[in-house]
Amino acid sequence: MALRHAVLAALLDGEYSGYQLAKAFDVGVANFWHALPQQLYSELAKLEREGLVAGRQVVQETRPNKRLFTVTEAGTAELERFASAPCKPSYIRDDLMVKVQAAGTIGMTAVITQLDERAAVATAKIEIFDKLLRRIRGDLDEDDFLLHGDRIGPYLTCLRGRRFEQEHHDWCVRTASVLRARENAHAR
Repeated sequence: MALRHAVLAALLDGEYSGYQLAKAFDVGVANFWHALPQQLYSELAKLEREGLVAGRQVVQETRPNKRLFTVTEAGTAELERFASAPCKPSYIRDDLMVKVQAAGTIGMTAVITQLDERAAVATAKIEIFDKLLRRIRGDLDEDDFLLHGDRIGPYLTCLRGRRFEQEHHDWCVRTASVLRARENAHAR
């Protein structure tokens, strides 16, 4: 997947400035695609040159002018093409996993500390996902929203992000507990 497809998919939710798109990435898209704000601005410019998004200038009196972007028909067609292409399997690439892999041979205290920190970050992300999921579904309960709600895609990707963070949290807590117990057993 290229950044272009993540940007096009995010713009399906409406008209965004580059700043608003970066915020949307921070909250909803970051669970499956990470991008820095400068990468997003650069990608928006490319997409506009290629006719996949349309930009319009908004004049503001008390702030600098801004550009708002929407997906064009060509952009939607590009997303259709992308959606019909086969997906590559996903994989984990995480430096903390390498550190845990070496646990038992290297000192474990630093690894345990990092596992605790990662679990705390996961807890914070879970809270953010829970708020976002409630905001997206509004007054509907989850089953009703899944059957009848608008823009189901962002909800489903947030659900996956939440589950990923919960699983990650649980793994970090369990792994830190195992390493602590081993450290204590070997200290005796």
